[in-house]
Amino acid sequence: MKDKKVLLGRVKEIISSDTSDRDEKLYQICQLLESEIAVFDWVGFYLVDPEADRQLVLGPYVGEPTDHTRIPFGKGICGQAAETNETFVVQDVNKEDNYLACSIHVKAEIVVPVKKNGEFIAELDIDSHTKDSMTSEHRRLLESICGQVSALF
Repeated sequence: MKDKKVLLGRVKEIISSDTSDRDEKLYQICQLLESEIAVFDWVGFYLVDPEADRQLVLGPYVGEPTDHTRIPFGKGICGQAAETNETFVVQDVNKEDNYLACSIHVKAEIVVPVKKNGEFIAELDIDSHTKDSMTSEHRRLLESICGQVSALF
């Protein structure tokens, strides 16, 4: 993994850029994370759907297409993160009863809330094809990134 400060600086540049809209910036962040962190195989954002009660809708992402374009709060790891407003780290998705399988290749997952004034507004979801691949360093980096991303909402 590249230096945390370098990645946070690149995210800050993306967010402060005035050349693209929010979804394009979120997509650029997905591309950055997927390309710079070897164990990140699918990187995407789920956003709170303002039209539906307690539903997430798939936003920008990088990786294989997923059938999970809408997820109710509480369902799966993404829904649990939305329900609790907390980061979830799953080192082995096969051990989770509440896991929504996106691909047979996914072995580990981390989901980090994006909060605006303490309120859950979106989340960053990352899948890895490598079991036990999510480190505490990844968690700290992603939580910092999600803190920056909240400025886009």
